[in-house]
Amino acid sequence: MFGSFEKDAHGTRHVLHAPVHYEDTDFSGFVYHANYLKFAERGRSNFLNLAGVTHQQLLKYEPQLAFVIAHMEMDFMAPGRVEDLLLVETVFTGLRGARLEAEQRISRSDATLWESQMVVAMVDLDGRPRRMPKDIAAQITPHLGASFLNRKAEK
Repeated sequence: MFGSFEKDAHGTRHVLHAPVHYEDTDFSGFVYHANYLKFAERGRSNFLNLAGVTHQQLLKYEPQLAFVIAHMEMDFMAPGRVEDLLLVETVFTGLRGARLEAEQRISRSDATLWESQMVVAMVDLDGRPRRMPKDIAAQITPHLGASFLNRKAEK
């Protein structure tokens, strides 16, 4: 349900298997482009949940806090199709102040379909950036990993 952590010499990455349902596709039978963002959100949220950070926990702070995407770059590389089983990989590569840097890749057994690099920001519910509380940072920090998108150039 929440996927799992995989740890190696590069740190931690979160893996989540997600089936493509008919509702995830457009008239062509390919995964609708915006739905890659939904699969990616599930990966990030489930990563945080496994690390012990929940959205309900963030709402208990004063002021109440939330994570938002501050910046995202993405590449669509190949189409997913109905009944594919996707692998959503997430790695958080850095944490500083209000910023959490992340990378994600969505693939199926034979191809990488989508990749993204992003900055996630901690904000209050008025949208103002807020330094990440020390206890939240302490829950995330042990699960940071090295960039896997940059490593593909090493192969």
